Amino acid sequence: MHNEIFIGLLGRRNQGKSALMNLLTGQQVSIVSDTPGTTTDPVKKSMELFGIGRCVWIDTAGWDDGGGVGFQRVQRSRRAVDLLQAAVVLFSHNDFGTTEREICALLAHKRIPFVLLHNKRDEMPLSDALKADLARRYPTSPLIDFSVAEAETQAATATARPDAPTPAAPLIAALQTLLGATNAAPRPVLEGIVHAGDLVLLVTPIDAEAPKDRLILPQVQISRQCLDLHAGCLLCQTEELAHMLRGFRQPPRLVITDSQAFKEVHAILPAEQSLTSFSICLARQKGPFDLYLQGTPHIADLQDGDKVLLLESCTHQTNCHDIGRVKLPNLLRRRTGKQLQFEFVSGLNPLPGHPADYALVIQCGGCMVTGRQLEQRLLPFAEAGVPVSNYGMALAYLQGIFERATAPFRQTARISTTD
Repeated sequence: MHNEIFIGLLGRRNQGKSALMNLLTGQQVSIVSDTPGTTTDPVKKSMELFGIGRCVWIDTAGWDDGGGVGFQRVQRSRRAVDLLQAAVVLFSHNDFGTTEREICALLAHKRIPFVLLHNKRDEMPLSDALKADLARRYPTSPLIDFSVAEAETQAATATARPDAPTPAAPLIAALQTLLGATNAAPRPVLEGIVHAGDLVLLVTPIDAEAPKDRLILPQVQISRQCLDLHAGCLLCQTEELAHMLRGFRQPPRLVITDSQAFKEVHAILPAEQSLTSFSICLARQKGPFDLYLQGTPHIADLQDGDKVLLLESCTHQTNCHDIGRVKLPNLLRRRTGKQLQFEFVSGLNPLPGHPADYALVIQCGGCMVTGRQLEQRLLPFAEAGVPVSNYGMALAYLQGIFERATAPFRQTARISTTD
């Protein structure tokens, strides 16, 4: 659903990350200077790459920065890793030390493929000994001996030749190989469930939380998937659902509702009608679906004083109808009868505490982030053994329709979470 590919440029200070960023994008996006620590916050730039698609380059601050402010810069660089589907680790002058090994270990732990780029070969080429050592240590990571300075000169002299090779062609080719192996586009979430000629009915309430004059992204994405599968797609509000059902000669293959309308839609539909929600569709598309299935029933285990963390992957204005900050907490308190504590995180902001501090984590559908970003967000909780649910599954469980709402996807193979 969200298919931008985030690629990070990582390494110590003065290894040429910012110069490489400018070379790749063809613009002066990052400030380049011989002064260590010039890049302070991660710098992002979107572009289209042939063979890769839409990507976002992220130029990070040097990982060897020191002092109070320097430490904060490094922490921001580390947090940027959770955004990535791939990375380029830069080093130079045959100096591959502790910092580079730590970066590679972090990427390996988070299952992020990376390219090793030895920069400044015009000053000192990559030695055969280091090349052999790195090939042994990181056999799946391409190793490139490169010079941004030489590539900049090449780019300047090739502007009049439209067929001239891209100065960073070896790096782009290596990334194409890595991303082709690890980031195949996910199947449509309805594939194998909805077929050509089927009818899908989308229940889309227009309430105070609905955006003005448009649908929300999951509703648009599901509508497009129906078209791609050559299925019919109709939309209605909750109030018109019963009337529309009476007009069908055959029942819809699937009814997909906003999770907030689960109770009303469940009551209107015949028991045999297949039902799910937009949030659960997103969970199947890009979330750890099995993890959500296992974690959601732990709602019943919550005790007085437990902390519940709600993760919102987008940033939006809140009101009294907000599902994550108002409706879910109220429903959890009412149905469990427990005095619970709630914490909230928007976007990809840092977590407020240690993962083990929480008794339950509930993640939104994640329509505004990639599957890789969602996976990295939830990995610390999975490692700490903390149950994880998502908005749609939690609402279905709290309203007694968890089995029904997840049934359409339980019998199908799990989709890869990396996109």
